[in-house]
Amino acid sequence: MYDVAIIGTGLGGSMLGAILARNGARVLLLDQTEHPKFAIGESTIPNMLVSLRTMAARYDVPELVTLSSFAGCQRIIGPSNGVKNHFGFLVHQEGRQQDPAQVTMYNFTKLIYPTAHFYRQDTDAYLLRVAVGYGCALRQRFRTASVEFDDSGVTITGDSGEEFRSRYVVDASGYRSVIAEKFGLREDPCRYKHHSRSIWNHMIDVPDTDQVFARPTADAPPVPWYEGTIHHLFERGWFWVIPFNNDPSSRNPLCSVGLTLDPRRYPVDHSLTPEQEFWAHARRFPDIARQFAGARPVREWVRTDRLQYSSSRTVGDRWALLSHAAGFIDPLFSRGMSNTCEVVNVLAWRLLRATRDGDFSAERFRAVDRFQQALLTGNDELVNAAFISFEDYRLWSAVFRIWAWGSNAGSFRAHEAFRRWRADGDERHLLELEDAENPELHWSDHEGYRQMFSTMVERCGAYEAGRVTAREAADALHEQLASASYVPRYYGWDDPTLRFINPTSKVMAKTMWWALREAPPDVRRIMLGFGREATKEVLRGRRIF
Repeated sequence: MYDVAIIGTGLGGSMLGAILARNGARVLLLDQTEHPKFAIGESTIPNMLVSLRTMAARYDVPELVTLSSFAGCQRIIGPSNGVKNHFGFLVHQEGRQQDPAQVTMYNFTKLIYPTAHFYRQDTDAYLLRVAVGYGCALRQRFRTASVEFDDSGVTITGDSGEEFRSRYVVDASGYRSVIAEKFGLREDPCRYKHHSRSIWNHMIDVPDTDQVFARPTADAPPVPWYEGTIHHLFERGWFWVIPFNNDPSSRNPLCSVGLTLDPRRYPVDHSLTPEQEFWAHARRFPDIARQFAGARPVREWVRTDRLQYSSSRTVGDRWALLSHAAGFIDPLFSRGMSNTCEVVNVLAWRLLRATRDGDFSAERFRAVDRFQQALLTGNDELVNAAFISFEDYRLWSAVFRIWAWGSNAGSFRAHEAFRRWRADGDERHLLELEDAENPELHWSDHEGYRQMFSTMVERCGAYEAGRVTAREAADALHEQLASASYVPRYYGWDDPTLRFINPTSKVMAKTMWWALREAPPDVRRIMLGFGREATKEVLRGRRIF
């Protein structure tokens, strides 16, 4: 009898297994395939780094710190990952050269460690080894045929007839969740607003984006395009470029590339193969075609129908759906792995308590459902607004700024909770992140930002419905950014003419001075707390997270 059986050994399943086993739970990991295996979803974000470092300390799993920096991944896992120093976006119009005035970049501060593009077959295999090292039992090539519940536990039966028993089961297997199938949890129609489908592959010989878009200094970004996650945006769609070969330490020649489209605007053309359809869309935009000129695939192309799916519940008596078993939105803004880490964090401590007192009821895990559903809903609202805004650069620029500042402030807020918990050991600081008023947002405890985010969603919806023009919607959002007391000055969030958000030392110093003298108390607290802690770490020769 295991305490917890976890179906699926991707990033979320193995991470949860490692945490539970490290803290005394008897854990069984089941997977229908074996590692190393191909997985998509490679881009990390600063909020995820805070989550990883928090869980590493909270649950005494120091191996999670490895994943929280590019250097750690390269040194400990292997030189197969890419570096991510920014989010970069280039807006395109069909049949025209890309306009250098229509670009945006959010460059990460040098006070944090460079993040990574995970080469998932290596990072996921690393986490599986960590989980097994802490005592998880592992059964690969096990195809789950049925999951049956009774008063004392769960029986998991494979298609070969082999059976396992556990007191609780977490389904981390993704879209084809056996638990979702058993209880009819998938909502039809899916409740999310956003619609997208995707085509993707790994390729070699992808041209360096900075050579494709070589421009005068005034139009060149402060950080090379190819050193981050590159998004080529166009009306109701976008291409991604996620290089693994963009740092001298990398020995991986591959680059993850993909195309995401609104199927209502671009239905699947079944007369074309996935590869032919990818190139047909790339050729619509001269500079996107140049971005992929000469690139060659190394796998079979994958083409999906609508990516979005939702579940009516994500927890029940003796079961939970984790991450992509619960639902999915879109890879835009790289929220997938970050959200997975956040849900693992809120699920793990509850499971550990349940293994001690034997209460595995749905009621105990109700807050996990609320939290996980909120993350999916918030991401749906964000991505849907962004897709609408792709049609007009000024509107996109406003959405970009509202997203980026909220993400930035959310990282400050999460780090503040971690710093306070580490200082006094009071878990209340971490629990407040879970029990925030607006868990769907990275900046989850700020009502002013919640209102701005809601206005963004409403204005983009009004533009889509034809009630306002793109200019009217954009002006309303930029005016909010300029007038909001909780949006920092000097950083660039409130300046619609600034294409590159680049927090240099000078910019950070001015912004911290603004926080000290002019910011509202809640913003002053999280920003100055981050600044003080970052200064200490820099003096020690380290970075803050």
